[in-house]
Amino acid sequence: MKRRDLLKSAGGLVVGFALHDIAPLVALQTPTPDGTRSLDPKLVDSALAISRDGSVTVFTSKVDVGTGMRIAIAQMAAEELGVRIERVTVVDGDTSICPNAGGTGGSTGLTRGGTAVRQAAATARQEILRLAAARLGVPAEQLTITDGEVRPPAGGRRVGIGALVGDQRLMLPVDAKAPLMPPSRYVRVRQSPQRPDVPAKCTGRHPYVQDASVAGMLHARVVRPPALEASLVDVDESSIGHLAGVRVVRIKDFLAVVAENEWAAVRAARELKATWTNWRGLPGHEHLDRHARDGVVEREQLLVNRGPDGESSADTAALESALNGTARSMQATYYWPCQSHASLGPSSAVADIRGDGGTVWTSSQVVYGLRNTLARLFTLVPEKLRVVFVEGSGSYGTNGADHAAADAVLISKTIGRPVRVQWSRQDEHAWDPKGPQQLLELRAAIDAAGQIQAWDTQMWIPANRRGARLLLAAGAAGIPQDNGRDAAGIFENGEPPYAAARVRVLLHWLRDTPLNPSNLRAPGKPANIFAVEGFIDEIAARLEIDPLRFRTSRLRDPRALEVLERGASAFAWKERPSPNRDATGDWVTGRGMAYLRYKMAENYVATFVEAAVQRSTGRVAVTRVVCAHDCGLVVNPNALRNQIEGGIIQGLSRALHEEVQFDEARVTSVDWASYPILRFPEVPDIDVILIERPEETLWGAGEASTVPVAAALGNAIFDATGVRLRRVPFTPDRVKAALSLAAAPR
Repeated sequence: MKRRDLLKSAGGLVVGFALHDIAPLVALQTPTPDGTRSLDPKLVDSALAISRDGSVTVFTSKVDVGTGMRIAIAQMAAEELGVRIERVTVVDGDTSICPNAGGTGGSTGLTRGGTAVRQAAATARQEILRLAAARLGVPAEQLTITDGEVRPPAGGRRVGIGALVGDQRLMLPVDAKAPLMPPSRYVRVRQSPQRPDVPAKCTGRHPYVQDASVAGMLHARVVRPPALEASLVDVDESSIGHLAGVRVVRIKDFLAVVAENEWAAVRAARELKATWTNWRGLPGHEHLDRHARDGVVEREQLLVNRGPDGESSADTAALESALNGTARSMQATYYWPCQSHASLGPSSAVADIRGDGGTVWTSSQVVYGLRNTLARLFTLVPEKLRVVFVEGSGSYGTNGADHAAADAVLISKTIGRPVRVQWSRQDEHAWDPKGPQQLLELRAAIDAAGQIQAWDTQMWIPANRRGARLLLAAGAAGIPQDNGRDAAGIFENGEPPYAAARVRVLLHWLRDTPLNPSNLRAPGKPANIFAVEGFIDEIAARLEIDPLRFRTSRLRDPRALEVLERGASAFAWKERPSPNRDATGDWVTGRGMAYLRYKMAENYVATFVEAAVQRSTGRVAVTRVVCAHDCGLVVNPNALRNQIEGGIIQGLSRALHEEVQFDEARVTSVDWASYPILRFPEVPDIDVILIERPEETLWGAGEASTVPVAAALGNAIFDATGVRLRRVPFTPDRVKAALSLAAAPR
């Protein structure tokens, strides 16, 4: 069925209505729409539709990657349109029927996608009230919409919004000034309706992209080289001659096998004999910190250079003088390693390319961006290429999803059949783009009164030589690509939020980075806060001041102070300096905290951690976490709590376990044994304190809570042991070695 037919069957305010069913995916194997209707995001009808029965369908290119975005957007639309939430369906991430509201990332699903839908719904409400006023003979300002019906508050004639709108096509521009429903009248926002996806996920019935299947589909596996940049010399196709119905696809250094069933493709990929060049060009993960510090700097960027009273200052001499001339000057180096997305389900995609167009099913978070990239690289027409989002089992950043899609497109175009590409666990861990390494050197000067007179943060971070947009399939096939871009926002939160007379943040952009960098949840911020909040703790310990008091005495923002005070109260924080002088025995317990305002402009988060350390083994056990969180307007409290808890758990995993290991040729941490993640028995008690501010700006909450976890945990370990760890993960071997070094005679 074409979109035109779907629109006819909708019979309502025809503003982008379409049926959308991802199970079975074959239902989506339809021709590209004929373009008779606009998907212009400036028009209301690109964002939502009201059918004759009064149900509402919302369309957005922002996608739900497990965050609960769909239910939150449904709540926002339902609030503005006066309908029940269960009457709203959200269709996300289909380039043929959804307007381009940008990709999903940076916690912008609600702040941009949701607010855009909300404004479109508010505009539609105004038009519905105008039509109702003409139908009922009652002034529009005297009408309300309740449960999908327009009615006067005092009673009388009423009309349903579906019956009212009928078959009209109303090409309404989104009115940026259309009044929004005030918080005092909320009946759907700030509530916690059940997420419709959760029951199927709990029972194993939710369709992920890994389950995708279309008619006539073949199964493919890509054969990766044994070294990161090895070239293909020769392929012995006779080595899989005993496997019936298997085809080898080779395009320069791109090598894949295709079969009628998945097991045949798996066997063929394992057994196909290929000869590759012997490439060795990596520094090894154990030396990556030194490699970063001594690497070639492509450019330097002065990000912050602030003098007294907050004014911009170019007087670096005064900062250096303070740093070098103060009796209480301090410095420390913090390091964050490469980390993987470690998606629980390895990346997968299905492509059906016919001529210069076709359809791709993918878990990409940027469907329009991926469509344009695939079209450019593989000589397809963007308007004829449909990219459909299907949720993947694991996300939060640019993992292998886009690369799997490119694999599928290249193979499908080559053989002229629909193809499903499934990565293996080893593929995912070895070849997904990585959260890059970060090295931070910090210096501070403290005066006799304990005030920070100077603060200097210098970062060594990768530039964009290998960007996350460089697709593996295109690179192996010899197709020219742009350089991509660096991991977005990697430098944010590199300055202290606390009062300091002079502050400088200087970026050293490295020309090379060993592994393909990518956006990993809250790009760069966990490393930067690990350094900044760890160093603040070091200063407080040097001055023998309670860490909480040290922070609150140097903050002026009342919202910052409230998250700290509310979190500390729930944690039952007792004022004293760190480390804990009473921590004795083999198992010692400490507490730590960390604070941030995300991106220095969004969420306020204060995290408090209690952890125990076993001196004899170096084992760290986190027993309790309290997180106070202020993101302004809260649309769905339960969904928000889920996100905050998930962020904390992932933050603990990254702090305790995760580090990509590689030798001179390849990534070697290619399974859950060599790249462990947090397990269920390690999850602590988590208490989330939501500070709701319905009158304030809405900020997204998919990332912020994961950021301060490593810093708070590192501070708790210091409080328990008196030993400062400036490198994650806090593995038992690393902790034990640090304790032994601290105990050794000097």
